[in-house]
Amino acid sequence: MDWFLRKKKKILTSIDDRKDLPKGLWYKTPNGKIVDTEKLKKNAYVNPEDGYHVRIHSKEYFKILFDNGKFMEMNIKITSKDPIKWIDYKKYTDRITEARKKTNLYDAIRTGKGKIGGIKVLISCMDFSFIGGSMGSVVGEKISRAIKYCIDQKLPYILISKSGGARIMESSFSLMQMAKTIARFTQLRESNLPYISVLTDPTTGGVTASYALLGDINIAEPGALIGFAGPRVIKEIIGRDIPKGFQTSEFLMEHGFIDLISPRTELKKNLYKLIHMMI
Repeated sequence: MDWFLRKKKKILTSIDDRKDLPKGLWYKTPNGKIVDTEKLKKNAYVNPEDGYHVRIHSKEYFKILFDNGKFMEMNIKITSKDPIKWIDYKKYTDRITEARKKTNLYDAIRTGKGKIGGIKVLISCMDFSFIGGSMGSVVGEKISRAIKYCIDQKLPYILISKSGGARIMESSFSLMQMAKTIARFTQLRESNLPYISVLTDPTTGGVTASYALLGDINIAEPGALIGFAGPRVIKEIIGRDIPKGFQTSEFLMEHGFIDLISPRTELKKNLYKLIHMMI
């Protein structure tokens, strides 16, 4: 009767349902494929059966990309000061406090210095778990400081985008980050230092309209949602049906916006090859 008393393994439907993916759990992809979370973790959170890329956070990306998962985090405790004293059904300051408690992050982006294949690099990675990865003044400031550090230290820069766009709670202060970061990237280009942009699911709004598509090389993960406004909004504006697969990595690759679609399992290798070629 041992089989009858055996406990069922829990099935996760979101990477956010777990903390550190304990043993004995399963993950179910939108295609209905079920994979053991330990197997998923060892495969860079990509389901080996259907190639589905599970949304992950900066913690996971840093572990996958940096040699031995080792890096030094920079500009950690920069925080927003709520510039316009935003209130809807709750205060913006309360939203930030809740997001910090939930994610253990100070804002929607982290920057780490380490090595990829022995080459020193700086990587900034956005976190969708922090208020939808929205771009506020802190995101713009941390990217700006990261680029300045790269210029001073002659380092390649990699930026991993995962965002719902501009942070409405900071209004025009958020939109100003588009111009601020673009100006910094111009300085990086003038310094002849490589900038590789990695677009993941989702990359939308003001982030797409600014730094996400400005890389010397733009890489996207397979099947990622990449665009400015949502398909429904665009359909209403242009008054016609949207093409199948619109705003996916594959569609953008076909139309020249993306240079390379890289499975996450191959991302570190591809980044190393590109950086080695560009420096």
